[in-house]
Amino acid sequence: MRNRRPTIIDVAERAGVSKSTAARAIAGAENILQETRERVLEAARAVGYERNHLAVGMRSGRSGMLGLVIPDITNPFWADVARGAQDRAAAAEVSLLVFSSDWDPHKEENHLRALRRARVDGAIVNPVSDTLDDLDRFGLPFVLIGSSAERFADVSSVGSDITQAVTLGLDHLVSKGHHAPVLIVGPKSRLARTRFLNAVNRHCIARDVDPAQLLVVDGEYTLEGGRQAMLDVLDRPHLGHVCVFAANDMMAIGAMLAVRERGLRCPDDVSILGFDGIPAGEFTFPGLTTIAKPGRSIGARAVESLFDEIEGRPEHGRVYMPCRLIARGSLADLAREPSRKAG
Repeated sequence: MRNRRPTIIDVAERAGVSKSTAARAIAGAENILQETRERVLEAARAVGYERNHLAVGMRSGRSGMLGLVIPDITNPFWADVARGAQDRAAAAEVSLLVFSSDWDPHKEENHLRALRRARVDGAIVNPVSDTLDDLDRFGLPFVLIGSSAERFADVSSVGSDITQAVTLGLDHLVSKGHHAPVLIVGPKSRLARTRFLNAVNRHCIARDVDPAQLLVVDGEYTLEGGRQAMLDVLDRPHLGHVCVFAANDMMAIGAMLAVRERGLRCPDDVSILGFDGIPAGEFTFPGLTTIAKPGRSIGARAVESLFDEIEGRPEHGRVYMPCRLIARGSLADLAREPSRKAG
């Protein structure tokens, strides 16, 4: 007997229902008894039935695919965002196509064109250029993620609560006796840098501290960017202990490498606080204290918002997701060691 792909008729016969009832149960129709639905789904599993998503898409106008364009798939934070989005999409039996723009606006634009040609139902985008003012030209429902999204007030977006996160980090530094940390931030072209520094300024003003006294060093959001920025800091004259608050964990880990390269020790000579909460921070020596962004939750929430956009229920607002502190060993506690002077 020739092998063939199981059909909806096979499912209906095994479940003891009509073909139309089996089809509606598998499609998730609401007017089906729960007992009947479970019997049909069990029959589908038993015979190995899979829906023909191409045919379903032709009838519904949907492809059953979503797109995700992130700036750097090699950064564990963005990989975590992608995993959260993928898991949420899979739960809805939807596939996710993931692209990495490598912080290149031209690549980002090409990826969006590819998604449109693939007939995805919608896209989640972290616009890397901060100037992507005409996403509508791609003709797709979309949701934005990342810091750049706040520039588009009339677009649904999901991201970390940066003000809450920076405040959490600075409060923790103050509690450890670090009142004037060096700030290693991203390039001036990135809105994320502005948001980070604005949050720092508000925290300083609330404590009656002049923000201008804080040293700000620019770098790239990479391991090497953090290393070079830290070397710049160490080349400057300073007194006593140095504390650094890096704008992401990759930069923070790069800073730790620079400290070791100069023959210094963390946290004995230099304290370092990161920002992202990537898994690698757990395995540095010492472990990296960091402010963890909810990467997977951001990805999952962005997919849910995109479903609303696709169904014509746009939110048109910003969803801020709180961050949390992960305390490890990269910060010296100067509050307990008053003899050690902070620089």
